[in-house]
Amino acid sequence: MIEKYPVVMTIAGSDSGGGAGIQADLKTFATLGAHGTCAITSITSQNTTGVQDVHDLPPGTVESQMRAVAIDMKIAYAKTGMLSSSAIITRVAEMVREYQIPLVVDPVMAAEAGDSLIRREAVTTLQEELIPLARVLTPNVDEAGILSGIRINDLDDAKEAARRIVDSGANAVIITGGHLEGADLLYEGVDFTLVDGELVKGGTHGAGCTYSAALTVFLAGGASLRDAAAGAKLFVTRAILESRSVGQGVGPVNQVQHTVKTAWMYEAVVDVQEAVAILESSRDFPHLIPEVGCNVASAIPDASGTEDVCAVRGRIVRSGDRVQAVGCPAMGASRHVARIVLAAMHHDAGLRAALNIRYSEDVLEVARDMGLAVASFDRAHEPEGVSTMEWGTRTAIDNYRKLHNRVPDMVYDQGAYGTAAGAQGCGCCGDGCGDW
Repeated sequence: MIEKYPVVMTIAGSDSGGGAGIQADLKTFATLGAHGTCAITSITSQNTTGVQDVHDLPPGTVESQMRAVAIDMKIAYAKTGMLSSSAIITRVAEMVREYQIPLVVDPVMAAEAGDSLIRREAVTTLQEELIPLARVLTPNVDEAGILSGIRINDLDDAKEAARRIVDSGANAVIITGGHLEGADLLYEGVDFTLVDGELVKGGTHGAGCTYSAALTVFLAGGASLRDAAAGAKLFVTRAILESRSVGQGVGPVNQVQHTVKTAWMYEAVVDVQEAVAILESSRDFPHLIPEVGCNVASAIPDASGTEDVCAVRGRIVRSGDRVQAVGCPAMGASRHVARIVLAAMHHDAGLRAALNIRYSEDVLEVARDMGLAVASFDRAHEPEGVSTMEWGTRTAIDNYRKLHNRVPDMVYDQGAYGTAAGAQGCGCCGDGCGDW
């Protein structure tokens, strides 16, 4: 049975800089819809440049945290992170056996900046007492090298290291691929599975913690190890891509940003749905639809390309005396109107929506009577190799702003020989589409 909202636990150290450890794990758990619990093993004074101090909690305190959760909730899965001493590892292993907790072991040995987070003798304890209890082990290349006793330079080395780790007692291992051209290597004792990926640019502080935490949630939800590995790979890749530079060292990954972006995308889709409903209920709008149809678009905040703009997949057309949307709203569905929105956002980030309508002098007269600011461009001045609407919108806005110090509400052109005429009405507002 797949748990919809599983309870998961992280047993790891605290990162005062918020980039790794308990903090990264709990953010990942929440982002992926699980209920996150924790047992803190160590408190680190840490930022993006390194670890300044470490205070290990007594093993009994680690045990009491785990027990408090286990006697109250069914822990679907747990993961370990920083376990700095043999005594802590032994106590965690005892609790895992007592409560039969399915486990992912992330053998954290060093912080992103290179500071050691585990005592040398504790590595042996980890191998002998905890790793055999885990469903899967998730070392990076350096950690896999320490656990296997070989130096990893390429994929063949990684395969040999994985064999040795499993032969020494692990049930399965995923060697994460920050140093394997972006791919992860999964080995369960029989076949090797390469989880494809790519090296991406961005902050990587907390990437290993985030990966193992995501893997934990997917396994808790009932996914196979291969599917969970693929899902965790995608999650951490996005988190790296969305990372922000918040300090002077290695930037932390951003587990929640793509979820925020998903919410923005949902709002853009709803904007377009509501706009289409308004247009379809209008008795007058059919007269404003160009022969080739029109479209309506809404962009997310910080949109950088057409894939960040929602529009009707297809067109909005006139069907008799009615308006009909041929297609449903989708992100990236329109390059034409999307480019108009992006051009407007270049001047004012709050202008995130646009609707194109049929050109006529009557429409312009009504618009001016309504107090709308109207601007135009001349295709005769259009450079070669540009998008007409994107260039035209930016040109019209540039010229209008020089004269009036504001962005116009409507941009139009009368067309040129051999081209369809059309007015591009930008009915925009800062929070999306409201009045169309």
